[in-house]
Amino acid sequence: MNLFHRKNGIIVACDLDTIEDLSSLVEMTCELDFIQGYKIGISLTIPFGVKKVTKAIRNSTSLPILYDHQKFGTDIPEICGGRILDNLKQNGISGIIIFPQSGPKTLTAIVEGCRRTELTPIVGGEMTHQGYLEKEGGYITDNGTDRMYKDATQLGVEYYVIPGTRLESMKRYCADIEKVLKEPKFLFPGIGKGQGGDIIAAFNAVKPHSSYAIVGRGIYAERDRRRAAQILWENVSLMQ
Repeated sequence: MNLFHRKNGIIVACDLDTIEDLSSLVEMTCELDFIQGYKIGISLTIPFGVKKVTKAIRNSTSLPILYDHQKFGTDIPEICGGRILDNLKQNGISGIIIFPQSGPKTLTAIVEGCRRTELTPIVGGEMTHQGYLEKEGGYITDNGTDRMYKDATQLGVEYYVIPGTRLESMKRYCADIEKVLKEPKFLFPGIGKGQGGDIIAAFNAVKPHSSYAIVGRGIYAERDRRRAAQILWENVSLMQ
């Protein structure tokens, strides 16, 4: 089942401080055809709650809302795969981003719970910043992320988050996943302001698959948010 209405596009990361600012951001961008959805996280949901945040988005658009708990998948299977998924679905969430750092049983429970509640599971493994993997001084073993993606393919997950700042990693994960899945779909954060990922190179890294850039500051930190989004997409379109 396709979560998005285009093969390629941009998902706006809404890492904002107020509901008013969120409403303004959505109003400015939701009618752009290449905008495929909105990603919400703890900066909004902790102070205001998921229900109020999704309502603010739904006042302007029916585009998919992705929930990124930063990071979901780090508790026991019964918690991660349980009532929390029902609550998210009932409050207007379309898909949930999962980094299954608690292990394969938690991953399985979440994916099964998503199917039960008709949420779309979106699985990540490697993050965009330095110091995450063991070889960089981090806590996650160097092959741990490969296992996260591999196990997700065995569960039939279609959507994956891969690091837009790391082109070689993107290409490797894409090659591994497409060995199992005919039509995987990729989302990539770390683009533009802040982390510096190149949006054109990132899209090219996962061609010809469906792919979506997750962009936050490159849109919401600009004075004219609508125009900032348009410029990003115009640059991508010129290279396609």
